[in-house]
Amino acid sequence: MTERKGTAKLDFLRKIEKEVQQKWHDDRAFEANAADIANPKSCGKYFVTFPYPYMNGRLHLGHTFSLSKCEFAVGYQKLKGKCCLFPFGLHCTGMPIKACADKLKREMELYGYPPEFPDEEEEEEEEPKEEEVVIKDKTKGKKSKAAAKSASSKYQWGIMKSLGLSDEEIVKFSEAEHWLDYFPPLAIQDLKSMGLKVDWRRSFITTDINPYYDSFVRWQFLTLRERNKIKFGKRYTIYSPKDGQPCMDHDRQTGEGVGPQEYTLIKMKVVEPYPLKLSGLKGKNIFLVAATLRPETMFGQTNCWVRPDMKYIGFETLNGDIFICTQRAARNMSYQGFTKTNGVVPVVKELMGEEILGAALSAPLTSYRVIYALPMLTIKEDKGTGVVTSVPSDAPDDIAALRDLKKKQAFRAKYGIKDEMVLPFEPVPIIEIPGYGNLSAPLLCDELKIQSQNDKEKLAEAKEKVYLKGFYEGIMLVDGFKGQKVQEVKKLIQKKMVDNGEAMIYMEPEKQVISRSADECVVALCDQWYLDYGEENWKQQAYDCLKRLETFCEETRRNFEATLSWLQEHACSRTYGLGTRLPWDEHWLIESLSDSTIYMAFYTVAHLLQQGNLHGQGESPSGIRANQMSKEVWDYIFFKTAPFPTTKIPRETLNRLKQEFECWYPVDLRASGKDLVPNHLSYYIYNHVAMWPDQREKWPVAVRANGHLLLNSEKMSKSTGNFLTLHEAVEKFSADGMRLALADAGDTVEDANFVEAMADAGILRLYTWVEWVKEMLASWDSLRSGPATTFNDRVFASEVNAGILKTDQNYEKMMFKEALKTGFFEFQAAKDKYRELAIEGVHRDLVLRFIETQTLLLAPICPHVCEHIWTLLGKMDSIMKASWPVPGPIDEILIRSSQYLTEVAHDLRLRLKSYMAPARGKKGNKEAPQKPSHCTIYVAKTYPPWQHTTLSVLRRHYQANGGQLPDNKIIASELSSLPELKKYMKRVMPFVAMIKENLEKKGPRVLDLELEFDERAVLMENIVYLTNSLELEQIELKFASEGDEKIKEDCCPGKPFCVFRLEPGVSVFLVNPQPANGHFSTKIEVRQGDGRDTIIRRLMKMDRGIKDLSKVKLMRFEDPLRGPRRVPVLGKEDAEKCPILEQAVFYIDLAEKRVRLTENGRTTDIGDTLVYIVN
Repeated sequence: MTERKGTAKLDFLRKIEKEVQQKWHDDRAFEANAADIANPKSCGKYFVTFPYPYMNGRLHLGHTFSLSKCEFAVGYQKLKGKCCLFPFGLHCTGMPIKACADKLKREMELYGYPPEFPDEEEEEEEEPKEEEVVIKDKTKGKKSKAAAKSASSKYQWGIMKSLGLSDEEIVKFSEAEHWLDYFPPLAIQDLKSMGLKVDWRRSFITTDINPYYDSFVRWQFLTLRERNKIKFGKRYTIYSPKDGQPCMDHDRQTGEGVGPQEYTLIKMKVVEPYPLKLSGLKGKNIFLVAATLRPETMFGQTNCWVRPDMKYIGFETLNGDIFICTQRAARNMSYQGFTKTNGVVPVVKELMGEEILGAALSAPLTSYRVIYALPMLTIKEDKGTGVVTSVPSDAPDDIAALRDLKKKQAFRAKYGIKDEMVLPFEPVPIIEIPGYGNLSAPLLCDELKIQSQNDKEKLAEAKEKVYLKGFYEGIMLVDGFKGQKVQEVKKLIQKKMVDNGEAMIYMEPEKQVISRSADECVVALCDQWYLDYGEENWKQQAYDCLKRLETFCEETRRNFEATLSWLQEHACSRTYGLGTRLPWDEHWLIESLSDSTIYMAFYTVAHLLQQGNLHGQGESPSGIRANQMSKEVWDYIFFKTAPFPTTKIPRETLNRLKQEFECWYPVDLRASGKDLVPNHLSYYIYNHVAMWPDQREKWPVAVRANGHLLLNSEKMSKSTGNFLTLHEAVEKFSADGMRLALADAGDTVEDANFVEAMADAGILRLYTWVEWVKEMLASWDSLRSGPATTFNDRVFASEVNAGILKTDQNYEKMMFKEALKTGFFEFQAAKDKYRELAIEGVHRDLVLRFIETQTLLLAPICPHVCEHIWTLLGKMDSIMKASWPVPGPIDEILIRSSQYLTEVAHDLRLRLKSYMAPARGKKGNKEAPQKPSHCTIYVAKTYPPWQHTTLSVLRRHYQANGGQLPDNKIIASELSSLPELKKYMKRVMPFVAMIKENLEKKGPRVLDLELEFDERAVLMENIVYLTNSLELEQIELKFASEGDEKIKEDCCPGKPFCVFRLEPGVSVFLVNPQPANGHFSTKIEVRQGDGRDTIIRRLMKMDRGIKDLSKVKLMRFEDPLRGPRRVPVLGKEDAEKCPILEQAVFYIDLAEKRVRLTENGRTTDIGDTLVYIVN
């Protein structure tokens, strides 16, 4: 990005923001109470929430983009008269904070304080591991954040240093509680700096450090258990066999933050003839088992891969089947119920990979009856099972390896692979990916010129491209799932194979985890408390809620449906981290995705319990102690029919809490990133229907999911430096500049893009807008008044009203990029067009209406600037109390006639440019023609006969085909059969193409045989503008019927024809004898019939210093021969000169190059010089 030249405009906006934020604070502008809803002026309530962010760092631009959806919605709904509540909590539950704190303690134990870490150069260099492209399983929630952090620094101390903290500060973070004191206030400070419309009285942090929230979560879980939603049983967890217990983050040497990774274990049955090494197992069901992350691709299997020099085992499973895989994978499986005895692997065969090469296999879903085990040399032993499924249509590694085998006969021979095991097998199209077709892997390998399976860098690039795009954008081509998105059917296909006994669920750690006892950990099924989301009645209620839910986007709805279809159990308890303890089993903590599902209800009463004290400490404004908040008390507040509890809390106090909940609930909008749909947002639905099963009016109303945020078209990343915190963005672009770029970043569930250049441009746009408002207000008395009835007045009024309506619709649909476009960019363009076209000057009433309206339309997105302008306008109340503007009448035909005028002006400029271009094809000097002085514009009342006939045919087809035109072949066939079009056929189809193009842009009115407005009248009313715009002397308007045959043929309604010409003239000198004048003598042309004002206008084009025609006095010499030779006398510039009257007419004699002047019936020779004086 180019460096800024200065910060004056930014500083101006930042100053405004600080003043405005102080005003809002003093006015308590965003505090909302249940009593406000009862106000007769209120149009109802609007309760919006955003998933509280995790407090292990500063908020970044990704957070800000998602929460901006809530922010803009609240700004709009306030203008619509609704009483709005936007509370904001801060999440501290979970493992990352505790894990980071413990890691700092360990680093100090090992390396002292301040730590002196060993030089990385001295340590044994690890061989770089090939990264696997994984579609992240978001159901694991926030525990993966610590893992994400480890990428940026080897040591936690280094991570903290990168935040700008000193050693003295960092040591405090070794206590988890310090994180809870340090980051939440910074988050609030940053959010306030962007002008967030939050009621901060209702803010809190989670975990048992906040006794009120702790009590609330305990109530929620007691209720869920009462209703049989929580169960106890086996769940997957990281486990140390050596220690005989789950290995939590604090118990690990390496692998902090690493969780279980789910695979689909594909069972490929060995069929006869068996490989020699397996012949002793005849009669048993033998399976090569492959762990895959992409079960949806199994339709495209052509073979499986085995590494020849790798050790494999065959072991007996619980049901007597034999699975062949690596010892490491079998060890994991033995802790997941695959074997008779937990943790014991009953090995029946040890073998090398080369001993099972060529094995014939029956694999699920593939269209090939039999596939074979083939050699691949790059399989890793520390990931998966050592057996790999091969899908060469969609996996670059697989197509590269398969091509190697096909090309290299010697390679096949080395491992005893017969031709029929390889050569007949071709990639099977199973997924259509936009841009890559239905055989994406072969296409990318060809594009990147990948020669073999050893081209590791290129293969990694190809994998990243095809896997992510395939998962998020791929469309299935196979029967049963045809036309569905890959991400929607992945779990369904997995379930189908598992139910059919063709696959199993298999887990292993995402990365290697080593316990403190130096044991390599596995994933084991351990006893845990879990939420039974698979329970049939509960799932049905979740579906019922989803049917009523507004999702703003079909893809979001489909993602919810897909999640509800596969979601079964979710472990809600952990033994390590921060949070609330299970009320009935305090050995367990409630994990972070489970204590965050109905806390929106807590917002409704938080201010009455803790009044913005984040930790819930100190005296409650309602006089309620946390230990008084029993289950019965919470029941009374949140359940309509619950009886009044036995409590010392006054009934009046509890009724006030109950009223707050009853008034604000349900949540009208929850906005979030789309990655939370398969986990948090689905749990949000489940828990609401579980807590309020008989009160559907309390169920969520709307969920708005957005895509991820790119920064300057690239992924945000601290390691690359392409990263912005919220604090940095506000400092760099101002709050409103940042907000404008956030609104512009994108509206859909696709990835959005924050463009720094747009934020910079936003600073300039907003500054310019404020300055223009000041300028208009300063020149108020000089603006035109009286009736606002000119063509451009009426157009501008209609465009303002249309802008209000379109922007209202965009805000209502939460399409904020579109709202910014219609409510600011296009709105400003309408104003600029009005200023340009209104030759007589802008009208003060319309300017005031525009300023007020623009300020209101932009207020949800850029509230600080708009509040400032509202004050400049002399408004007594804050813009936060203003109402959405009411649109007046909209004359669509008038607007379209103005668009026509703009198009004609543009077309005339292009034609003039073409006219002025040097003639083509001539040798020698190509001199450009002289600039024309006049133009004749021809307009047609009707189309030429051949166009009239063509349009009539198109119109008939359009009406007969339900608003569609047939293929060009059909149209051409019919038109060519019409005798009257025979000689025009070369022009007919291009005309059809033009009509089709305009039909898409402008709709069916392009098929009308006449225009809906008077074309000539529009041009005539704007003739001065067109003349000035083209810098011509005069424009004449005629009907096409007055022109020659070419004009009649080429001119049609809406497409005027123009003829430029240069009227002949005689050159004279225009002299200004005034002292210190830059234009003492100017040469201009005088043409037949010119008047005085025409000459002055011509002069004004040459002398830009002259702004007002009435200030110029034009004179001739009394003696046209001697007068010009005399030296002018200072102060007597008009001596011996006669003023030229307004009604005077100039006549020229081209043959003699003479100019005469007729005034009052008398003709005078003026010679070759005129004089002018500017007063």
